[in-house]
Amino acid sequence: MKSLLRILSFLSLFIFLFSCGNADDDVNFTIVPEGDLGQGSNVDQCLDLGANDLILSIQDQFTSLPGKVSIFFKVSDINGNPVPNLRANQFTIYEQGRNDDCFNTISASESFARISPNSQIFNNNTLLVLDLSNSVLSSSLAELQAASIGFINNVMPEEENTSFRMAIYWFDGEDVLHLLNPLSTSKDNLITAIEGITPNISNDPSTDLYGAVLKSTDIASNLLIESSQEDIISAASIVIFTDGTDQASRYTEEEAITKVRDANSNISFFTIGLGSEIDTQILMEFGKTFSVFADNKEELEANFNAISQQVNEQANSFYLFEYCSPKRDGSGENNLAIQVVQGSLQGAVQTKFSADGFLGGCE
Repeated sequence: MKSLLRILSFLSLFIFLFSCGNADDDVNFTIVPEGDLGQGSNVDQCLDLGANDLILSIQDQFTSLPGKVSIFFKVSDINGNPVPNLRANQFTIYEQGRNDDCFNTISASESFARISPNSQIFNNNTLLVLDLSNSVLSSSLAELQAASIGFINNVMPEEENTSFRMAIYWFDGEDVLHLLNPLSTSKDNLITAIEGITPNISNDPSTDLYGAVLKSTDIASNLLIESSQEDIISAASIVIFTDGTDQASRYTEEEAITKVRDANSNISFFTIGLGSEIDTQILMEFGKTFSVFADNKEELEANFNAISQQVNEQANSFYLFEYCSPKRDGSGENNLAIQVVQGSLQGAVQTKFSADGFLGGCE
């Protein structure tokens, strides 16, 4: 029977607890500033795989009859950077039953190992947050629109996919994070919304940057909570563009920095700054995942493209790895280890699964 872990998401660490006695210990992520990112335990020393250069953090795992084991996890390097676009043949599966002194390697071909679509258990949400204060609207709106459209084309899949959604917000001097387009899987709808921005869209020429940071983080956090209540794992990316500093002074810099620092670790933060009036240090604090800066509006599109690559890498570093286990009903609880190799780098994680009810014929 399919057994899903319950996800505890709030404005802190991204920690998931297995509901059916899976891994006993959390993976040690002290090398990543944000802290623990998932579940799993260190691989038994009998395998002698060596030190981890790559970190596999299990987000979810379940079994389905007649004998399939599914593990959903994220791969990062030791600095916390995402490792995207891995293939099934880069993974090795090891199982240890109650009669095994150590783990046995499971043939990838015989077990039908594969990287599978993850739309049923994973959502990736991108929040594009645009500064539409007077300075932008009067001098760089056309360039911002072109760069935003390029960003949408780069981040959103060619074919609509329920796992990938984007919403567009904008801010000026008001105490409001204005919604330009709600979460959507449609490139066309998002692009139409960007094209519909006019120079008179704003009624307040000031800039409430800190408010935009606070409000967008709350929106992303709530999306993760809502997904967890539906047993869906969710990641979010917040991409904030501005050409200046906070002028509204409605909220404090410390409030905004603290909000970003303490946010759920599965929220990525990106900032794009334009011109000479920005505070690069503050934008780097807000864009703790990645930040870029453009000296002039002609550089905007290249900067948005750079951010889109980073957003894609975050989304594509999550994997649903599935295989058919040779274990059968009556074998009880079994240890499982997954190793991934990318060039000279390797990493592995260990967990457990129950083979109750397992039969042959898995595809």
